[in-house]
Amino acid sequence: MQFRGRTVVAFVLLTMIATMAITLTWADQRMLRDTGKRPAVSAAAAEGKGFSKEELSKMNTVLDLIETKYVHETDRNKLVDGAVRGMMTALNDPYSVYMEKDVAQHFSETIEGSFTGIGAEVTMDKGRIMIVSPIKGSPAERAGLMAKDVVVSVNGEKLDGLSLNEAVGKIRGPKGSKAKLNIIRSGFSEPIELILVRDDIDVETVYAKKRDDGIGIIEIRQFSWNTAERFKEELARLEENNGLKGLVIDVRNDPGGVLPVVVDIAQSFVPKGETIVQVEDRDGKRDASKSKDGIAKNYPLVVLMNKGSASASEILAGALKERANAVLVGETTFGKGTVQVSYNKSLGDGSLVKMTIAKWLTPDGNWIHEKGIKPDIEVQPPALYNAARLTLAEPLRKDTLGEQVRSVQVMLSGLGYDPARKDGYFSDETVQAVKSFQSDAGLSSTGEVDAKTAEALERAVIKWLQDEGHDLQMKEAIQAAGRK
Repeated sequence: MQFRGRTVVAFVLLTMIATMAITLTWADQRMLRDTGKRPAVSAAAAEGKGFSKEELSKMNTVLDLIETKYVHETDRNKLVDGAVRGMMTALNDPYSVYMEKDVAQHFSETIEGSFTGIGAEVTMDKGRIMIVSPIKGSPAERAGLMAKDVVVSVNGEKLDGLSLNEAVGKIRGPKGSKAKLNIIRSGFSEPIELILVRDDIDVETVYAKKRDDGIGIIEIRQFSWNTAERFKEELARLEENNGLKGLVIDVRNDPGGVLPVVVDIAQSFVPKGETIVQVEDRDGKRDASKSKDGIAKNYPLVVLMNKGSASASEILAGALKERANAVLVGETTFGKGTVQVSYNKSLGDGSLVKMTIAKWLTPDGNWIHEKGIKPDIEVQPPALYNAARLTLAEPLRKDTLGEQVRSVQVMLSGLGYDPARKDGYFSDETVQAVKSFQSDAGLSSTGEVDAKTAEALERAVIKWLQDEGHDLQMKEAIQAAGRK
């Protein structure tokens, strides 16, 4: 369910974004998008540019066979798209993809901070569509999608065998329409069903506040082009009159974004001349981005992160830990340590190739890919944060067995009603816990979980999670920021 803090609003009024695979774009992203120029390549790569006569002949032969012999009429544009997509697929890299014109347009909107879809960054992992992170405040987060969830089907259509673009196409849809996702989650023996309502959303990426004790909190929801400017505005406001006693930067469920943006933000804390991030190309050559005018702060700095913190979020965490003495609090991050460049002008038709061209390393040279960054202070969220939403086909009653029962038990336990177990078996103790909840909620004490009871449970969970006092990760982060 993962309703957290401010992002928990009207659980049933789901709005929706759908974004493409997580990306950390190269510093020349805008230049590449506007001019079609490519970064320099090695001499060997330049010599291999273009198809040989034999390769070109092979491609043309297959195209001719399809167009003259295939049983159905074909669309040449689709065949060309398929050939390009096949080359990208052959790289076996979930972050290198080909996007047709409409998907490419959507990707560009994502970089600019405007979205349409379910609000979850996705990638292809071993042929499966995997959630990198639900975007904060999005329908995906409110409905309960979590990092590492695997999407099996959308509205009954299985995603097996589809490309990333094709799968995203299934997830997207007209504003106001529903997307019923069937997902597989680690630790659950059965798939979980979530229902989201699609919508268009313009996302604010930075939120800030100062507590009465002088601790500032800045939440970064993703790294879009305007995020650094907004971050600096909020930081200056918090620092007015030397009133900041400590700072928590919250990047939980922040899937990443644009490389120069995170470098710009890190410069506010990393002393001048110190390395923020290193980028290593295919030949092993490293290029370090250094702080131009940063100064060390005189207050404690904390980065709050979780398993949905990825890419640019991890760059920020690594840089601030290794060069600004920041304390990392929360969970081990997602683990994405590569850099992508997108090319579209050179393709000529509005389509786009997004390709991994380098790996990024922390200032000390650590590559966190597929490992993530471990926190200095590990804090797991309460189990109630990860309870799967209830989608009942029929009432749950005594002796019922399954993941829906397990979710009910997690909810009841988190709300203070002891079901005595959380293994998915609807026991006598679970019946009594349900009756106690129903009585307190003004419902008939049947001991069965029907639609009304399920709705009341979810409302109670939302209310519980809206209480910031239950955010154990934030509480620990604030304590760490208050230490001298």
